[in-house]
Amino acid sequence: MDSGGWSRRRFVGALAGGAAAAALPACDNAPAPATTPAPEPEAGTSASREARRPSGPRPLYLGTYTSVEGGGKGIGLATYDAATGRITGSGTITGVGDPSYLALHPDRRTLYAVDERDDGAVTAVRLADRKVLGSRGTGGAALCHLSVHPGGRWLLSANYGSGSVAVHPIDASGALGERTDLVRHTGPPPGPGQEGPHAHQFVTSPDGGHVLAVDLGTDTVYTYRLDDKAGTLTEVAQAQTRPGAGPRHLTFHPGGRYAYLANEVDNTVAVCSYDPASGRVEVGEAQSTGTGSGTNYPAQILVTADGRHAFLANRGHNSLTRYAVEADGARLRLLGTVPVGGDFPRQIAFSPDGTLLFAANQKSSTVTVFHVDGANGGLRRAGEAFPSPVAVCALPL
Repeated sequence: MDSGGWSRRRFVGALAGGAAAAALPACDNAPAPATTPAPEPEAGTSASREARRPSGPRPLYLGTYTSVEGGGKGIGLATYDAATGRITGSGTITGVGDPSYLALHPDRRTLYAVDERDDGAVTAVRLADRKVLGSRGTGGAALCHLSVHPGGRWLLSANYGSGSVAVHPIDASGALGERTDLVRHTGPPPGPGQEGPHAHQFVTSPDGGHVLAVDLGTDTVYTYRLDDKAGTLTEVAQAQTRPGAGPRHLTFHPGGRYAYLANEVDNTVAVCSYDPASGRVEVGEAQSTGTGSGTNYPAQILVTADGRHAFLANRGHNSLTRYAVEADGARLRLLGTVPVGGDFPRQIAFSPDGTLLFAANQKSSTVTVFHVDGANGGLRRAGEAFPSPVAVCALPL
């Protein structure tokens, strides 16, 4: 969720604009972008990163809302130049309602989208021919996040409206089976200003031993064990933030022992420790986002593959906060903020080689791109913003 007690749908509808309603072609007959795996990111100098950068246009998938004024018609299709960051629109995958968040299967053959509606669902799309493989209900409302378990057999999703997390099996074709588990967060009680639980993210720990759910409504990070045969969840730990923090998004340091938590409601971030053996998370002290005293809602936090820098998207301040990561991941040092070049950056993502950062700006209906300096974490705008209807997710491959 993005503010107060409104449902996600009502809040998004109030914010959506129509400036980019025709930014992407409505047709879907352009050739499918290549999905050849890009080189893995490499820690080291900018020169080595440059040498490993893929050539030619790369696929970019764009999430939107289809049920709001000025929204898109489905999942936006585009390509980007890996050297310049320039985006070119190429069509739309229709038949997917309110695909506000996207995730890729580890084999890179199937794309998954949330259907962020009162009756939440998850949808699978085969990328080779862009065929929609079907949808499955999540058993919850206002679905806002999903991820694929590293083994590729399970899809994890978070229902914001009903405060629950769900698991679906993935078959060999990439299609989804019926839900194998649904867990609603019934405790602790909702935090200040919240009317109930609001699951906002569901991800796997780097060691693969646990799955973690971030709940904004209960100010809690829940840790579960996932039964890899049955697809069922067993809760093993809870970690509370300070009351009213409103945790939204967690990302792990590549070392696997620390993670960084973006707190939407109180405009802070926190360094968390993680114990792979027990799955326990310990939330550290709240830290500044560098955005001052104005209204701001942190959205997503990312850390570079070499573990040296982290970036936070700020909705309201409309900026990206830069942090230096120190002490092997145990400490964040604020470096400053950079204007995002759009309005309300809902989500950010790195290109596979880590040289570009994409920001999906919801209220301005744009995607902005930045070159990432691997040496000092600097961000430099890569040309003009790309118009995309109610841009809420950008997934570069």
